[in-house]
Amino acid sequence: MQRRGAGGGLRVASWVLVPLGLVLMVGGIGYFLSGYQGVTVMSGAMEPTYRPGERLVVERIDAGEIRRGDVVLVQVPDRYQGRPVLQRVIGMGGDHVVCDGNRITVNGKPVDEPYVMRGEVNPAAGPYDVQVPDGRLFLLGDHRGNSNDSRFFLDEQSGSVAASAVLGRVQKGFTAPAVLVGLGVLGIVLTLVGIGLGIAGYVTGRRARRQLATVPPWPVV
Repeated sequence: MQRRGAGGGLRVASWVLVPLGLVLMVGGIGYFLSGYQGVTVMSGAMEPTYRPGERLVVERIDAGEIRRGDVVLVQVPDRYQGRPVLQRVIGMGGDHVVCDGNRITVNGKPVDEPYVMRGEVNPAAGPYDVQVPDGRLFLLGDHRGNSNDSRFFLDEQSGSVAASAVLGRVQKGFTAPAVLVGLGVLGIVLTLVGIGLGIAGYVTGRRARRQLATVPPWPVV
């Protein structure tokens, strides 16, 4: 009877662990795959912040979640041969962006840009004074001497792109993606452990039943 009870306990543990593991596995990995994507930096336009060949995690966001200073992955059909590019959000819909050839102000306030590559600015990009249309973004690369950004499309809605063209925002850290992946891996482990316990419970219970079947009957007196 102890063997039968032990087998039953293992099966109960399996019934608990397998569903819990599946929930964590599907939830963690599924949410990561639906909410994040990995990208490889293909150009030097965002140096020194991100260098060619560097792998980044991009979080998919809605247009309403975009903030000034975000580095976003954007895809504009009529620019960059339709390829996604990384650029930084300098101005948003309604913003007044002015550059005197060196310093940038947004709505009259100087923008602190410690991330910019120091050195010569692309001479083809002169001073500009633009009003960003509603629902659009003014984007620049951190390497101003090597970035084909909003400065070179000023005759197209002030160089801006639609906020809906943003595919996602680069994650500054890996905490959230790591937690999601960790939960998924934990789910896989719990599922496998649960399956193992279920098999062990079945085998233990079967052995116990065989042993009970071989016990001689009590003598009749």
